Amino acid sequence: MSKKAKWGVVLVLISIVFAFRSPSEKYFEIARNLDIFATLFKEVNTYYVDTINPAKLIKTGIDGMLESLDPYTDYIPEDQIDNFRISTTGQYAGIGALIGIVNNKTVITHPYKGFPAYKSGLRVGDELLAVDGKAVQSKTTSDVSTLLKGQPKTEVEVKVKRHGPNEELTFKIKREKISVGNVSHYTMLNKNVGYIHLEDFTPGAAKEIAAILLDFKEQGISSLILDLRDNPGGLLNEAVNIVNLFIPKSLDVVSTKGKVEEWNKTYRTLNNPIDTELPLVVLTNENSASASEIVAGSLQDYDRAVLIGRKTFGKGLVQTTRALAYNAQLKVTTAKYYIPSGRCIQAVDYTHRNAQGHAEKVADSLKREFKTKAGRIVFDGAGLDPDFTIAEEGLSSVAEALIISGHIFDYATIFANLNKQPDNLNTFVLNDQQYNDFINWLKVKNFKYTTDLEKNTLDLLASAKSERYFKELEPQLKQLQKQIEIFKTNELLLYRDEIKMLLTQQIAFHYNLAEGQASVALKNDEAVIKASSILTDAIAYKKALTPQ
Repeated sequence: MSKKAKWGVVLVLISIVFAFRSPSEKYFEIARNLDIFATLFKEVNTYYVDTINPAKLIKTGIDGMLESLDPYTDYIPEDQIDNFRISTTGQYAGIGALIGIVNNKTVITHPYKGFPAYKSGLRVGDELLAVDGKAVQSKTTSDVSTLLKGQPKTEVEVKVKRHGPNEELTFKIKREKISVGNVSHYTMLNKNVGYIHLEDFTPGAAKEIAAILLDFKEQGISSLILDLRDNPGGLLNEAVNIVNLFIPKSLDVVSTKGKVEEWNKTYRTLNNPIDTELPLVVLTNENSASASEIVAGSLQDYDRAVLIGRKTFGKGLVQTTRALAYNAQLKVTTAKYYIPSGRCIQAVDYTHRNAQGHAEKVADSLKREFKTKAGRIVFDGAGLDPDFTIAEEGLSSVAEALIISGHIFDYATIFANLNKQPDNLNTFVLNDQQYNDFINWLKVKNFKYTTDLEKNTLDLLASAKSERYFKELEPQLKQLQKQIEIFKTNELLLYRDEIKMLLTQQIAFHYNLAEGQASVALKNDEAVIKASSILTDAIAYKKALTPQ
Protein backbone atom coordinates (compact mmCIF):
# COMPACT_ATOMS: atom_id res chain seq x y z
CA MET A 1 0.00 0.00 0.00
CA SER A 2 1.35 3.47 -0.94
CA LYS A 3 2.03 6.16 1.67
CA LYS A 4 -0.87 8.22 0.35
CA ALA A 5 -3.23 5.27 0.65
CA LYS A 6 -2.04 4.55 4.19
CA TRP A 7 -2.72 8.13 5.23
CA GLY A 8 -6.17 7.88 3.68
CA VAL A 9 -6.96 4.66 5.58
CA VAL A 10 -5.79 6.22 8.86
CA LEU A 11 -7.94 9.32 8.36
CA VAL A 12 -11.02 7.29 7.38
CA LEU A 13 -10.64 5.03 10.43
CA ILE A 14 -10.19 8.03 12.71
CA SER A 15 -13.28 9.76 11.27
CA ILE A 16 -15.37 6.59 11.72
CA VAL A 17 -14.25 6.27 15.33
CA PHE A 18 -14.95 9.96 16.00
CA ALA A 19 -18.46 9.75 14.57
CA PHE A 20 -19.59 7.50 17.40
CA ARG A 21 -17.78 9.07 20.31
CA SER A 22 -18.46 11.89 22.72
CA PRO A 23 -16.40 15.11 22.47
CA SER A 24 -14.16 14.07 25.36
CA GLU A 25 -13.45 10.73 23.68
CA LYS A 26 -12.68 12.50 20.40
CA TYR A 27 -10.19 14.85 22.10
CA PHE A 28 -8.51 11.87 23.77
CA GLU A 29 -8.28 10.10 20.41
CA ILE A 30 -6.71 13.19 18.83
CA ALA A 31 -4.15 13.47 21.66
CA ARG A 32 -3.46 9.74 21.47
CA ASN A 33 -2.76 9.77 17.72
CA LEU A 34 -0.60 12.88 17.95
CA ASP A 35 1.41 11.21 20.69
CA ILE A 36 1.84 8.10 18.52
CA PHE A 37 3.00 10.27 15.62
CA ALA A 38 5.49 12.19 17.79
CA THR A 39 7.00 9.03 19.33
CA LEU A 40 7.14 7.33 15.91
CA PHE A 41 9.00 10.28 14.45
CA LYS A 42 11.41 10.33 17.38
CA GLU A 43 12.22 6.62 16.94
CA VAL A 44 12.72 6.97 13.16
CA ASN A 45 14.89 10.04 13.60
CA THR A 46 17.04 8.25 16.21
CA TYR A 47 17.41 4.78 14.73
CA TYR A 48 16.88 4.95 10.95
CA VAL A 49 19.99 3.58 9.23
CA ASP A 50 20.73 6.76 7.25
CA THR A 51 20.73 10.39 8.29
CA ILE A 52 17.35 12.00 7.66
CA ASN A 53 16.21 15.56 7.26
CA PRO A 54 13.63 16.07 10.04
CA ALA A 55 11.90 19.06 8.41
CA LYS A 56 11.64 17.27 5.06
CA LEU A 57 10.30 14.08 6.66
CA ILE A 58 7.61 15.94 8.62
CA LYS A 59 6.69 17.97 5.52
CA THR A 60 6.28 14.73 3.56
CA GLY A 61 3.99 13.36 6.27
CA ILE A 62 1.91 16.54 6.38
CA ASP A 63 1.60 16.67 2.60
CA GLY A 64 0.54 13.02 2.46
CA MET A 65 -2.11 13.56 5.13
CA LEU A 66 -3.55 16.67 3.48
CA GLU A 67 -3.43 15.17 -0.02
CA SER A 68 -5.78 12.44 1.19
CA LEU A 69 -8.40 15.14 1.83
CA ASP A 70 -8.56 17.28 -1.32
CA PRO A 71 -6.17 19.16 -3.66
CA TYR A 72 -6.96 22.54 -2.11
CA THR A 73 -5.95 21.92 1.52
CA ASP A 74 -2.27 22.88 1.76
CA TYR A 75 0.45 23.36 4.35
CA ILE A 76 2.42 26.56 3.72
CA PRO A 77 5.77 26.64 5.59
CA GLU A 78 7.31 29.96 6.57
CA ASP A 79 9.74 30.02 3.63
CA GLN A 80 6.83 29.83 1.15
CA ILE A 81 4.61 32.49 2.73
CA ASP A 82 5.80 35.25 0.39
CA ASN A 83 4.95 33.23 -2.72
CA PHE A 84 1.54 32.40 -1.23
CA ARG A 85 0.81 36.07 -0.58
CA ILE A 86 1.82 36.98 -4.12
CA SER A 87 -0.55 34.37 -5.55
CA THR A 88 -3.47 35.62 -3.45
CA THR A 89 -2.86 39.38 -3.64
CA GLY A 90 -1.03 39.78 -6.94
CA GLN A 91 1.42 42.09 -5.17
CA TYR A 92 5.19 41.87 -4.73
CA ALA A 93 8.32 43.99 -5.10
CA GLY A 94 10.42 43.40 -8.19
CA ILE A 95 10.78 44.36 -11.85
CA GLY A 96 7.30 43.28 -13.00
CA ALA A 97 7.97 40.47 -15.46
CA LEU A 98 7.19 36.78 -15.80
CA ILE A 99 10.04 34.45 -16.71
CA GLY A 100 10.06 30.91 -18.05
CA ILE A 101 12.21 28.16 -19.53
CA VAL A 102 12.04 27.84 -23.34
CA ASN A 103 14.41 25.42 -25.06
CA ASN A 104 16.66 25.34 -21.99
CA LYS A 105 16.89 29.14 -21.91
CA THR A 106 15.55 31.39 -19.15
CA VAL A 107 13.59 34.06 -20.98
CA ILE A 108 11.28 37.00 -20.34
CA THR A 109 7.80 35.69 -21.17
CA HIS A 110 5.70 38.69 -20.11
CA PRO A 111 6.93 42.14 -19.04
CA TYR A 112 3.89 43.84 -17.51
CA LYS A 113 3.00 47.16 -19.08
CA GLY A 114 3.68 50.17 -16.90
CA PHE A 115 6.19 48.42 -14.64
CA PRO A 116 10.02 48.64 -14.42
CA ALA A 117 10.96 45.78 -16.79
CA TYR A 118 8.68 47.09 -19.54
CA LYS A 119 9.66 50.73 -19.03
CA SER A 120 13.36 49.80 -19.04
CA GLY A 121 13.02 48.17 -22.46
CA LEU A 122 13.03 44.44 -21.71
CA ARG A 123 11.09 42.51 -24.34
CA VAL A 124 9.30 39.19 -24.63
CA GLY A 125 11.86 36.57 -25.62
CA ASP A 126 14.94 38.28 -24.13
CA GLU A 127 17.19 35.55 -22.74
CA LEU A 128 18.38 36.20 -19.20
CA LEU A 129 22.13 35.73 -18.83
CA ALA A 130 22.87 37.24 -15.42
CA VAL A 131 21.24 39.08 -12.52
CA ASP A 132 23.55 41.34 -10.51
CA GLY A 133 26.52 39.56 -12.06
CA LYS A 134 25.28 36.07 -11.15
CA ALA A 135 24.89 33.73 -14.12
CA VAL A 136 21.40 32.22 -14.32
CA GLN A 137 21.75 29.54 -17.02
CA SER A 138 21.66 26.61 -14.60
CA LYS A 139 19.20 28.11 -12.12
CA THR A 140 15.49 27.32 -11.75
CA THR A 141 12.88 29.96 -12.56
CA SER A 142 12.16 30.13 -8.83
CA ASP A 143 15.81 30.92 -8.07
CA VAL A 144 15.99 33.54 -10.82
CA SER A 145 12.72 35.09 -9.65
CA THR A 146 14.17 35.39 -6.14
CA LEU A 147 17.20 37.24 -7.54
CA LEU A 148 14.95 39.69 -9.40
CA LYS A 149 12.79 40.45 -6.38
CA GLY A 150 13.87 42.71 -3.54
CA GLN A 151 13.06 45.82 -1.59
CA PRO A 152 11.27 48.64 -3.46
CA LYS A 153 13.56 51.39 -4.86
CA THR A 154 16.61 49.09 -4.86
CA GLU A 155 18.44 48.59 -8.16
CA VAL A 156 19.05 45.31 -9.96
CA GLU A 157 21.29 44.79 -12.98
CA VAL A 158 19.90 42.46 -15.63
CA LYS A 159 22.00 41.17 -18.51
CA VAL A 160 20.14 39.67 -21.47
CA LYS A 161 20.79 38.26 -24.92
CA ARG A 162 18.52 39.56 -27.67
CA HIS A 163 18.24 38.34 -31.24
CA GLY A 164 19.76 40.96 -33.53
CA PRO A 165 22.94 42.96 -34.05
CA ASN A 166 23.33 44.00 -30.38
CA GLU A 167 23.26 40.53 -28.92
CA GLU A 168 24.04 41.29 -25.25
CA LEU A 169 22.34 44.14 -23.43
CA THR A 170 22.53 45.28 -19.81
CA PHE A 171 19.66 47.01 -18.00
CA LYS A 172 19.79 48.69 -14.61
CA ILE A 173 16.26 48.50 -13.25
CA LYS A 174 14.85 50.01 -10.07
CA ARG A 175 12.48 47.64 -8.30
CA GLU A 176 8.96 48.76 -7.45
CA LYS A 177 5.95 47.39 -5.64
CA ILE A 178 4.19 45.36 -8.30
CA SER A 179 0.42 44.99 -8.26
CA VAL A 180 -0.70 42.94 -11.23
CA GLY A 181 -4.14 43.85 -12.55
CA ASN A 182 -6.97 41.35 -12.86
CA VAL A 183 -8.14 42.43 -16.32
CA SER A 184 -5.71 41.35 -19.03
CA HIS A 185 -7.53 43.04 -21.90
CA TYR A 186 -10.65 45.01 -22.67
CA THR A 187 -11.94 46.59 -25.85
CA MET A 188 -15.00 47.57 -27.80
CA LEU A 189 -15.51 44.86 -30.43
CA ASN A 190 -17.68 47.34 -32.28
CA LYS A 191 -19.65 50.45 -31.34
CA ASN A 192 -22.23 48.29 -29.51
CA VAL A 193 -20.42 45.37 -27.84
CA GLY A 194 -17.87 45.75 -25.06
CA TYR A 195 -15.44 42.96 -24.15
CA ILE A 196 -13.60 42.37 -20.83
CA HIS A 197 -11.21 39.48 -20.15
CA LEU A 198 -10.90 38.91 -16.39
CA GLU A 199 -7.92 36.71 -15.52
CA ASP A 200 -8.00 36.72 -11.72
CA PHE A 201 -9.90 37.63 -8.56
CA THR A 202 -7.26 39.36 -6.46
CA PRO A 203 -8.07 42.56 -4.48
CA GLY A 204 -9.55 45.27 -6.69
CA ALA A 205 -11.00 42.99 -9.38
CA ALA A 206 -14.53 44.38 -8.99
CA LYS A 207 -13.30 47.98 -9.05
CA GLU A 208 -11.41 47.28 -12.29
CA ILE A 209 -14.52 45.84 -13.92
CA ALA A 210 -16.67 48.72 -12.64
CA ALA A 211 -14.31 51.37 -14.02
CA ILE A 212 -14.18 49.71 -17.44
CA LEU A 213 -17.96 49.22 -17.50
CA LEU A 214 -18.57 52.91 -16.74
CA ASP A 215 -16.11 53.88 -19.46
CA PHE A 216 -17.89 51.58 -21.93
CA LYS A 217 -21.26 53.07 -21.05
CA GLU A 218 -19.92 56.57 -21.68
CA GLN A 219 -18.86 55.36 -25.13
CA GLY A 220 -22.37 54.07 -25.76
CA ILE A 221 -22.13 50.28 -25.66
CA SER A 222 -25.44 48.43 -25.67
CA SER A 223 -24.16 45.00 -24.52
CA LEU A 224 -21.18 43.35 -22.81
CA ILE A 225 -19.10 40.15 -22.97
CA LEU A 226 -17.36 39.13 -19.72
CA ASP A 227 -14.71 36.52 -20.50
CA LEU A 228 -13.97 34.18 -17.56
CA ARG A 229 -12.28 31.45 -19.60
CA ASP A 230 -9.14 30.03 -17.96
CA ASN A 231 -9.82 32.09 -14.81
CA PRO A 232 -9.04 29.81 -11.82
CA GLY A 233 -10.81 32.03 -9.28
CA GLY A 234 -9.62 33.81 -6.16
CA LEU A 235 -11.26 36.00 -3.53
CA LEU A 236 -14.93 35.25 -2.87
CA ASN A 237 -15.80 38.84 -1.92
CA GLU A 238 -14.50 40.07 -5.29
CA ALA A 239 -16.83 37.61 -7.02
CA VAL A 240 -19.77 38.91 -4.98
CA ASN A 241 -18.89 42.52 -5.80
CA ILE A 242 -18.64 41.78 -9.52
CA VAL A 243 -22.09 40.13 -9.52
CA ASN A 244 -23.34 43.22 -7.64
CA LEU A 245 -22.46 45.37 -10.69
CA PHE A 246 -25.27 43.67 -12.62
CA ILE A 247 -28.01 42.78 -10.10
CA PRO A 248 -29.91 44.86 -7.50
CA LYS A 249 -28.87 45.49 -3.91
CA SER A 250 -29.75 43.00 -1.09
CA LEU A 251 -29.91 39.84 -3.25
CA ASP A 252 -28.20 36.57 -2.25
CA VAL A 253 -25.12 35.75 -4.34
CA VAL A 254 -23.56 32.79 -2.56
CA SER A 255 -23.90 30.90 0.74
CA THR A 256 -21.17 28.92 2.48
CA LYS A 257 -21.93 25.92 4.68
CA GLY A 258 -19.41 23.88 6.66
CA LYS A 259 -18.72 22.04 9.92
CA VAL A 260 -18.26 25.22 11.99
CA GLU A 261 -21.81 26.59 11.94
CA GLU A 262 -20.88 30.06 13.17
CA TRP A 263 -18.72 30.43 10.04
CA ASN A 264 -21.66 29.74 7.75
CA LYS A 265 -22.58 32.88 5.89
CA THR A 266 -24.76 34.22 3.10
CA TYR A 267 -23.10 36.89 0.96
CA ARG A 268 -25.51 39.45 -0.47
CA THR A 269 -25.14 42.41 -2.78
CA LEU A 270 -24.48 45.48 -0.64
CA ASN A 271 -24.33 48.28 -3.19
CA ASN A 272 -26.42 49.79 -5.92
CA PRO A 273 -25.60 48.16 -9.28
CA ILE A 274 -24.19 49.93 -12.32
CA ASP A 275 -26.61 48.35 -14.80
CA THR A 276 -29.28 45.67 -14.33
CA GLU A 277 -30.58 45.72 -17.92
CA LEU A 278 -27.47 45.70 -20.12
CA PRO A 279 -27.51 42.45 -22.20
CA LEU A 280 -24.68 40.33 -20.86
CA VAL A 281 -22.82 37.21 -22.00
CA VAL A 282 -20.34 35.34 -19.79
CA LEU A 283 -17.77 33.11 -21.50
CA THR A 284 -16.63 29.97 -19.64
CA ASN A 285 -14.57 26.85 -20.22
CA GLU A 286 -13.25 23.84 -18.31
CA ASN A 287 -10.64 26.04 -16.58
CA SER A 288 -13.18 28.54 -15.20
CA ALA A 289 -13.27 27.66 -11.52
CA SER A 290 -14.23 28.77 -8.01
CA ALA A 291 -14.89 32.53 -7.97
CA SER A 292 -15.41 32.42 -11.75
CA GLU A 293 -18.17 29.89 -11.20
CA ILE A 294 -19.76 32.01 -8.47
CA VAL A 295 -19.97 34.95 -10.88
CA ALA A 296 -21.16 32.91 -13.86
CA GLY A 297 -23.49 30.72 -11.78
CA SER A 298 -25.14 33.57 -9.88
CA LEU A 299 -25.74 35.54 -13.06
CA GLN A 300 -27.16 32.39 -14.65
CA ASP A 301 -29.42 31.69 -11.66
CA TYR A 302 -30.86 35.21 -11.82
CA ASP A 303 -31.23 34.90 -15.61
CA ARG A 304 -29.04 37.97 -15.81
CA ALA A 305 -26.53 36.60 -18.32
CA VAL A 306 -26.29 34.05 -21.11
CA LEU A 307 -23.44 31.58 -20.61
CA ILE A 308 -21.49 30.59 -23.74
CA GLY A 309 -18.53 28.24 -24.07
CA ARG A 310 -17.90 24.97 -22.26
CA LYS A 311 -18.79 23.34 -18.93
CA THR A 312 -16.86 24.88 -16.03
CA PHE A 313 -14.39 23.10 -13.74
CA GLY A 314 -16.77 22.38 -10.87
CA LYS A 315 -15.06 23.70 -7.71
CA GLY A 316 -17.67 24.38 -5.04
CA LEU A 317 -15.29 24.34 -2.07
CA VAL A 318 -14.20 27.29 0.09
CA GLN A 319 -10.74 27.57 1.67
CA THR A 320 -9.77 29.49 4.79
CA THR A 321 -6.22 30.32 5.87
CA ARG A 322 -5.32 29.47 9.47
CA ALA A 323 -2.16 30.52 11.33
CA LEU A 324 0.14 27.75 12.59
CA ALA A 325 3.20 27.75 14.86
CA TYR A 326 6.49 29.23 13.64
CA ASN A 327 4.82 31.54 11.10
CA ALA A 328 3.51 28.67 8.97
CA GLN A 329 -0.05 28.60 7.65
CA LEU A 330 -2.70 26.09 6.70
CA LYS A 331 -5.03 26.66 3.77
CA VAL A 332 -7.91 24.35 4.63
CA THR A 333 -11.24 23.59 2.97
CA THR A 334 -13.85 24.72 5.50
CA ALA A 335 -17.11 24.84 3.54
CA LYS A 336 -19.01 24.25 0.33
CA TYR A 337 -20.67 27.14 -1.44
CA TYR A 338 -24.17 27.31 -2.86
CA ILE A 339 -25.33 29.77 -5.50
CA PRO A 340 -28.81 31.42 -5.51
CA SER A 341 -30.75 28.50 -7.01
CA GLY A 342 -29.52 26.38 -4.08
CA ARG A 343 -27.13 24.21 -6.07
CA CYS A 344 -23.52 23.34 -5.26
CA ILE A 345 -21.53 22.84 -8.44
CA GLN A 346 -18.71 20.77 -6.83
CA ALA A 347 -17.91 18.07 -9.40
CA VAL A 348 -15.62 15.72 -7.45
CA ASP A 349 -16.65 13.95 -4.23
CA TYR A 350 -13.52 13.81 -2.05
CA THR A 351 -15.35 12.32 0.93
CA HIS A 352 -16.42 9.06 -0.67
CA ARG A 353 -13.64 7.32 -2.56
CA ASN A 354 -13.53 4.16 -4.65
CA ALA A 355 -11.79 0.92 -3.70
CA GLN A 356 -8.48 2.27 -5.02
CA GLY A 357 -8.78 5.37 -2.83
CA HIS A 358 -9.44 7.72 -5.75
CA ALA A 359 -12.00 10.51 -5.59
CA GLU A 360 -14.57 10.35 -8.38
CA LYS A 361 -16.95 12.78 -10.02
CA VAL A 362 -20.50 12.97 -8.73
CA ALA A 363 -22.56 10.29 -10.49
CA ASP A 364 -25.20 11.50 -12.94
CA SER A 365 -27.84 9.63 -10.93
CA LEU A 366 -27.02 11.78 -7.88
CA LYS A 367 -27.25 15.13 -9.65
CA ARG A 368 -30.28 17.17 -8.67
CA GLU A 369 -32.45 19.52 -10.65
CA PHE A 370 -32.82 23.17 -9.70
CA LYS A 371 -34.44 26.17 -11.34
CA THR A 372 -33.28 29.68 -12.14
CA LYS A 373 -35.38 32.67 -11.11
CA ALA A 374 -37.28 32.50 -14.42
CA GLY A 375 -37.75 28.73 -14.18
CA ARG A 376 -34.98 27.44 -16.42
CA ILE A 377 -33.72 23.99 -15.39
CA VAL A 378 -30.14 23.74 -14.10
CA PHE A 379 -28.25 21.01 -12.25
CA ASP A 380 -25.77 20.65 -9.40
CA GLY A 381 -22.77 18.40 -8.99
CA ALA A 382 -20.83 19.01 -12.19
CA GLY A 383 -19.84 22.61 -12.74
CA LEU A 384 -21.97 24.99 -14.80
CA ASP A 385 -23.47 24.03 -18.13
CA PRO A 386 -23.36 26.88 -20.65
CA ASP A 387 -26.57 27.93 -22.39
CA PHE A 388 -24.72 27.59 -25.69
CA THR A 389 -21.86 25.12 -26.00
CA ILE A 390 -18.86 25.84 -28.20
CA ALA A 391 -17.04 22.60 -28.94
CA GLU A 392 -13.34 22.57 -28.18
CA GLU A 393 -11.20 22.32 -31.29
CA GLY A 394 -8.21 20.19 -30.38
CA LEU A 395 -4.85 21.09 -31.85
CA SER A 396 -3.17 18.83 -34.37
CA SER A 397 -0.20 16.75 -33.18
CA VAL A 398 2.24 18.92 -35.10
CA ALA A 399 0.82 22.15 -33.63
CA GLU A 400 1.02 20.76 -30.08
CA ALA A 401 4.60 19.65 -30.70
CA LEU A 402 5.57 23.10 -32.00
CA ILE A 403 4.16 24.76 -28.86
CA ILE A 404 5.64 22.28 -26.39
CA SER A 405 9.05 22.39 -28.07
CA GLY A 406 9.12 26.18 -27.76
CA HIS A 407 9.58 26.65 -31.53
CA ILE A 408 6.48 28.84 -31.86
CA PHE A 409 7.77 31.14 -29.10
CA ASP A 410 11.35 31.18 -30.39
CA TYR A 411 10.39 31.98 -33.97
CA ALA A 412 8.02 34.72 -32.79
CA THR A 413 10.95 36.22 -30.87
CA ILE A 414 13.13 36.22 -33.99
CA PHE A 415 10.34 37.58 -36.21
CA ALA A 416 9.40 40.40 -33.82
CA ASN A 417 13.04 41.49 -33.52
CA LEU A 418 13.60 41.48 -37.29
CA ASN A 419 10.30 43.02 -38.39
CA LYS A 420 8.77 46.32 -37.39
CA GLN A 421 5.37 46.13 -35.68
CA PRO A 422 2.53 46.60 -38.20
CA ASP A 423 0.52 49.81 -37.90
CA ASN A 424 -2.66 47.76 -37.36
CA LEU A 425 -2.39 44.41 -35.59
CA ASN A 426 -6.11 43.80 -36.20
CA THR A 427 -5.30 42.97 -39.82
CA PHE A 428 -1.92 41.32 -39.17
CA VAL A 429 -1.41 37.75 -40.41
CA LEU A 430 1.62 35.90 -41.74
CA ASN A 431 1.74 35.66 -45.52
CA ASP A 432 2.67 32.48 -47.39
CA GLN A 433 6.30 33.48 -47.89
CA GLN A 434 6.73 34.23 -44.19
CA TYR A 435 5.19 30.87 -43.31
CA ASN A 436 7.56 29.11 -45.74
CA ASP A 437 10.44 30.89 -44.00
CA PHE A 438 9.22 29.36 -40.75
CA ILE A 439 9.16 25.86 -42.30
CA ASN A 440 12.72 26.31 -43.56
CA TRP A 441 13.79 27.50 -40.10
CA LEU A 442 12.29 24.32 -38.60
CA LYS A 443 14.39 22.22 -40.99
CA VAL A 444 17.53 23.91 -39.69
CA LYS A 445 16.32 23.21 -36.14
CA ASN A 446 15.82 19.55 -37.12
CA PHE A 447 12.28 19.63 -35.71
CA LYS A 448 10.91 16.16 -35.00
CA TYR A 449 7.84 14.93 -33.17
CA THR A 450 5.81 11.79 -32.59
CA THR A 451 2.12 11.54 -33.40
CA ASP A 452 -0.36 9.48 -31.39
CA LEU A 453 -0.77 7.16 -34.39
CA GLU A 454 2.99 6.70 -34.49
CA LYS A 455 3.09 5.85 -30.78
CA ASN A 456 0.29 3.32 -31.23
CA THR A 457 2.12 1.76 -34.19
CA LEU A 458 5.29 1.38 -32.11
CA ASP A 459 3.22 -0.27 -29.36
CA LEU A 460 1.74 -2.60 -31.99
CA LEU A 461 5.23 -3.48 -33.23
CA ALA A 462 6.35 -4.28 -29.69
CA SER A 463 3.27 -6.45 -29.10
CA ALA A 464 3.79 -8.28 -32.38
CA LYS A 465 7.38 -9.07 -31.44
CA SER A 466 6.50 -10.21 -27.94
CA GLU A 467 3.74 -12.49 -29.24
CA ARG A 468 5.91 -13.79 -32.12
CA TYR A 469 3.66 -12.48 -34.89
CA PHE A 470 6.20 -9.96 -36.13
CA LYS A 471 7.42 -11.91 -39.18
CA GLU A 472 3.89 -12.38 -40.50
CA LEU A 473 2.91 -8.75 -39.86
CA GLU A 474 6.25 -7.09 -40.62
CA PRO A 475 5.49 -6.02 -44.23
CA GLN A 476 2.17 -4.38 -43.27
CA LEU A 477 3.61 -2.70 -40.18
CA LYS A 478 6.62 -1.37 -42.07
CA GLN A 479 4.32 -0.02 -44.79
CA LEU A 480 2.17 1.67 -42.14
CA GLN A 481 5.25 3.36 -40.67
CA LYS A 482 6.24 4.63 -44.14
CA GLN A 483 2.74 6.04 -44.67
CA ILE A 484 2.90 7.82 -41.31
CA GLU A 485 6.26 9.39 -42.22
CA ILE A 486 4.84 10.59 -45.56
CA PHE A 487 1.84 12.06 -43.75
CA LYS A 488 4.08 13.81 -41.21
CA THR A 489 6.12 15.50 -43.93
CA ASN A 490 2.91 17.06 -45.22
CA GLU A 491 1.44 18.08 -41.85
CA LEU A 492 3.12 21.49 -41.79
CA LEU A 493 1.27 22.23 -45.03
CA LEU A 494 -1.92 20.36 -44.17
CA TYR A 495 -2.33 22.34 -40.92
CA ARG A 496 -0.93 25.55 -42.38
CA ASP A 497 -3.89 27.75 -41.29
CA GLU A 498 -3.86 26.45 -37.71
CA ILE A 499 -0.09 26.84 -37.26
CA LYS A 500 -0.06 30.20 -39.03
CA MET A 501 -2.70 31.49 -36.60
CA LEU A 502 -0.75 30.26 -33.57
CA LEU A 503 2.38 31.97 -34.90
CA THR A 504 0.50 35.17 -35.69
CA GLN A 505 -0.98 35.34 -32.18
CA GLN A 506 2.41 34.73 -30.54
CA ILE A 507 4.12 37.34 -32.71
CA ALA A 508 1.34 39.81 -31.88
CA PHE A 509 1.93 39.08 -28.17
CA HIS A 510 5.64 39.80 -28.65
CA TYR A 511 4.72 43.11 -30.25
CA ASN A 512 2.04 44.33 -27.85
CA LEU A 513 1.47 41.72 -25.13
CA ALA A 514 -2.13 40.71 -24.29
CA GLU A 515 -3.62 43.57 -26.30
CA GLY A 516 -1.71 42.52 -29.38
CA GLN A 517 -2.63 38.87 -29.04
CA ALA A 518 -6.30 39.72 -28.49
CA SER A 519 -6.31 41.94 -31.58
CA VAL A 520 -5.50 38.86 -33.66
CA ALA A 521 -7.35 36.20 -31.66
CA LEU A 522 -10.76 37.75 -30.94
CA LYS A 523 -11.80 38.10 -34.57
CA ASN A 524 -11.43 34.31 -34.99
CA ASP A 525 -12.77 33.30 -31.57
CA GLU A 526 -15.91 31.18 -32.05
CA ALA A 527 -17.24 31.87 -28.56
CA VAL A 528 -16.82 35.64 -29.02
CA ILE A 529 -18.43 35.47 -32.46
CA LYS A 530 -21.40 33.53 -31.03
CA ALA A 531 -21.68 35.97 -28.11
CA SER A 532 -21.71 38.97 -30.42
CA SER A 533 -24.39 37.31 -32.54
CA ILE A 534 -26.63 36.66 -29.53
CA LEU A 535 -26.12 40.15 -28.12
CA THR A 536 -27.04 41.85 -31.38
CA ASP A 537 -30.23 39.79 -31.74
CA ALA A 538 -32.70 40.89 -29.04
CA ILE A 539 -35.10 38.04 -29.79
CA ALA A 540 -32.39 35.36 -29.58
CA TYR A 541 -31.04 36.87 -26.34
CA LYS A 542 -34.48 36.92 -24.71
CA LYS A 543 -35.21 33.37 -25.86
CA ALA A 544 -31.96 32.12 -24.32
CA LEU A 545 -33.10 33.39 -20.91
CA THR A 546 -36.65 32.07 -21.19
CA PRO A 547 -37.69 28.59 -19.93
CA GLN A 548 -38.22 26.26 -22.88
